[in-house]
Amino acid sequence: MGLMIEFTQVALQRGTNFLLENASLRIHDGQKLALIGPNGAGKSSLFALLNGELTVDAGDLSIPAKWRIAHMQQEVSATERTALDYAIDGDRKYREIEQGIATASDDQVLTRWMDAMDEHQGYQVPVKAEQLLQGLGFSQADMQRPVRDFSGGWRIRLNLAQTLMTPSDLMLLDEPTNHLDLEATLWLEGWLKKYPGTLLFISHDRDFIDSVADHIVQLHQKQLSQYPGNYSAYERIRAEKLAQQQTVYEKQQERVAEIEKFVARFRAKASKAKQAQSRLKELQRMELIAPAHVDSPFRFEFPCYEKMSSPLLAIDRADLGYTDKVILPGTNISIVPGHRIGLLGPNGAGKSTLLKTLCEDIPLISGERSSGEHCRIGYFAQHQLESLDVKASGSLILQRLKPQASEQEIRNFLGGFGFHGDKALEVIEPFSGGEKARLALACVAWMKPNLLILDEPTNHLDIEMREALALALQNFEGAILIVSHDRHLLKSTVDEYWLVDHGKVQNFDGDLDDYHDYMNHRTDVPNPTSSQDVNAVNAPEAKPSIDRKEQKRLEAERRQRLAPIRKKQQAAEKQMEKLQAELADIEEKMGDSDLYDASRKDELSALIQRQGALKSELEDVEMEWMDLTEQLEAAD
Repeated sequence: MGLMIEFTQVALQRGTNFLLENASLRIHDGQKLALIGPNGAGKSSLFALLNGELTVDAGDLSIPAKWRIAHMQQEVSATERTALDYAIDGDRKYREIEQGIATASDDQVLTRWMDAMDEHQGYQVPVKAEQLLQGLGFSQADMQRPVRDFSGGWRIRLNLAQTLMTPSDLMLLDEPTNHLDLEATLWLEGWLKKYPGTLLFISHDRDFIDSVADHIVQLHQKQLSQYPGNYSAYERIRAEKLAQQQTVYEKQQERVAEIEKFVARFRAKASKAKQAQSRLKELQRMELIAPAHVDSPFRFEFPCYEKMSSPLLAIDRADLGYTDKVILPGTNISIVPGHRIGLLGPNGAGKSTLLKTLCEDIPLISGERSSGEHCRIGYFAQHQLESLDVKASGSLILQRLKPQASEQEIRNFLGGFGFHGDKALEVIEPFSGGEKARLALACVAWMKPNLLILDEPTNHLDIEMREALALALQNFEGAILIVSHDRHLLKSTVDEYWLVDHGKVQNFDGDLDDYHDYMNHRTDVPNPTSSQDVNAVNAPEAKPSIDRKEQKRLEAERRQRLAPIRKKQQAAEKQMEKLQAELADIEEKMGDSDLYDASRKDELSALIQRQGALKSELEDVEMEWMDLTEQLEAAD
């Protein structure tokens, strides 16, 4: 048997609470696992166990003795070291050899250190560090800037770069995409897919998990459960289990009804071809996974202001940016009721500048901004978390926004955002980042906007809250303009994209896959932190050149290749339904109290035997269905 990490009947206690109790798990060499579970369940403590910062309170944790562990830190001090040096520091062996060369006492010692450098392939280390930083969005000039010059989010990126630079057999990443934009997230996905070691990561970005993970580890009720496949595969298995429970059936139907209402609304837009079809596919998938979220603690909506103006908001012949630098010259945009727009563009191109200008956080340099008579903006930005009054409670903050509201009305409203009971009355100062983000969203929803402008609303939110946010946005009747690196949220809530790039805001004729191709083929990338005049850069055609005919041929071949597997999967599904129906019939008969009379002993015995046989057969068919589903997932 190969190398592996093994948890055997592990208990982990923090204070008076057990985070793990009799938990067992095997992680094999080379696996890529996403660790999921609600906030506070103990995911970060599990990382601390693996990293040697904590020890088990009972049971045994076995890690291969020679494994090198890379662990992403969540904070970084304001050091004078350059960004490039800070990243290279992750390779401690390289730094040790470098120091040895610098302090060698004679030629013989120097030769040994030089040989060590060759063996370590150390001459490639600075180049590798530059490539990592570039992939994470740092410009060439940024690499020579001191760490202290960067904001908190960019320092987290530096920590990520340092972790990726660390030679390792096991890598632990805690929410690595939290401060990344879409481009850096896509780059990181590609890097991690090629990582040869064992990867365990925590993420609330379901598309990121789907792309990177080959197994899911769920931390739930102090136990560790492992599922094969990515998050979508795990969710289908979970949905199947929940759908079989009568107690959740009605809640499930409510969720499906919400989604079907949204599907109906978008079917009318099928003439939009690509965008509409892409949305319909996403909604079909959401319909499948709806039961998996019946037990979510979050359920809320964005009430929409009854009156509308058209346009709601417009900018005409305007220069956007700052007094010393124009970012988006000559901009013309108009947002009307019904607009559901995802804003795309590389880091530094001007997405946040556009949003801040629309919300009057920064003034126009020139031109006009006109707001409709009935335009009511709900604006969410990351800085709003810092501007919350930490000495107040969530209830008090909403009361200040709407003094006429009753305490019960406020508490009911906050309950949908996960602030139940007295939690709504607690001072928010000790709240986690996720709790503050939920409260900031509640403040936006509370004011009944008809135009939602959201800048990275999912940072700090867990998967359940992100799903609740997607459902709330789907049913919002106003207009939406959103920037997010969470592709699932974008695919679930918008029906068109605008591209902000090369000093222009223009319609993007394509979906997120096309945008990825566009970025990959984009050769004239301006340096977002340089003083280059954006007016001098000509915007290329937003639509990438893709051979659609060849793509359709390959898709047809793939469908034909997968047809036998899909046929077997459908047959297994029908067999499962048949067995479940017969089991339900037997269980109904066994609910008859007369069956337990002595005179019907033989009949009862036959039913019990048949029940056992059916359960065994159903388990075999379920395993076959799971295996076939994994094969289809792998092909996707």
